[in-house]
Amino acid sequence: MDTATHIAMGFGLAGLAFLDPAVAANPHLADAVLFGTLLGSHAPDFDTVLKLRGNATYIRNHRGRSHSIPAILLWAGLISGGVYAFFPGVSFLHLMLWTLLAVAVHVTIDLFNSYGTQAARPFTKRWVSFNALNIFDPFIMGIHMIGFLLWNAGANPGYVFAAVYSVMITYVIQRVLTYQSLVIQAKQSLGQDGQFILLPTIRWTRWGVVAHTEIASYVGEIRNGEFIWHDTFYKKEINEVIAKAMKDDNVQAFLSFTRHPHVYTTKREFGHEVRWIDLRYRTKTHYAFIAIVHLDEDLNIIDSYTGWEYREHKIEEKLTPSEWMLERTH
Repeated sequence: MDTATHIAMGFGLAGLAFLDPAVAANPHLADAVLFGTLLGSHAPDFDTVLKLRGNATYIRNHRGRSHSIPAILLWAGLISGGVYAFFPGVSFLHLMLWTLLAVAVHVTIDLFNSYGTQAARPFTKRWVSFNALNIFDPFIMGIHMIGFLLWNAGANPGYVFAAVYSVMITYVIQRVLTYQSLVIQAKQSLGQDGQFILLPTIRWTRWGVVAHTEIASYVGEIRNGEFIWHDTFYKKEINEVIAKAMKDDNVQAFLSFTRHPHVYTTKREFGHEVRWIDLRYRTKTHYAFIAIVHLDEDLNIIDSYTGWEYREHKIEEKLTPSEWMLERTH
């Protein structure tokens, strides 16, 4: 989920902690738990600093090891120990358990959007995503805001957020059931068997759809129950140009993450351009998550790029070869 939602849930879990008699009876422990749940609810995303090492490193690792089973325990231990240093004498066990819950909730809720996590590490590196929630869900944020207003008005935060999280769990289950129902309808709409996934949007009645069959991949959307199919991508053989481009680090990072790629080649003045797109991230004008490789006529890699770009003209800027690139090809 987005940073704002994780922070809101950190505050919410601090409110829920008042159901714990030890927390409710000790203001110092309550303050310590607040710091623990706030930090714990965001800690797995500290790997965002990997962006400083480039998009390829970030894509390979974001929501990977930092969201794994060992990392959940490690984050909880480090944060609890750090917070305890400023609140000596409080119950470390209670602080640790509430911090651990915050970290675990972060990883669990992230499983329900299309990006997913490698939460099953070290048992498998497979990306797990249930595709039921958008990266920002207005309903989840809304019920947290209501909870904060009630808390501020004097209501018992433990009872308030017990109700908030009961509603949220019910809502997530409803979204999962809706997803499963719509997948069946998507298969009926396309009239073909294959692998179907839906992509949640910020609007409850609108979903993206990606379908993979034996001969092609199809991309569409659902609007208020109506299925609209936009693009068809026929499967393509890996030729010499594509095979060479696949050796690039940016491409390998891209392919390590996406399970829904499509590749195509374009002849350019400097040689060849090979572009991969992730079929999950269709915008009104283009596919936003891409990997691009430029090769000269001898199939030497000139330059490459991978990342998200939601403005089409910015992609064209990345595709336009610089003067030094052109000089290298002549």
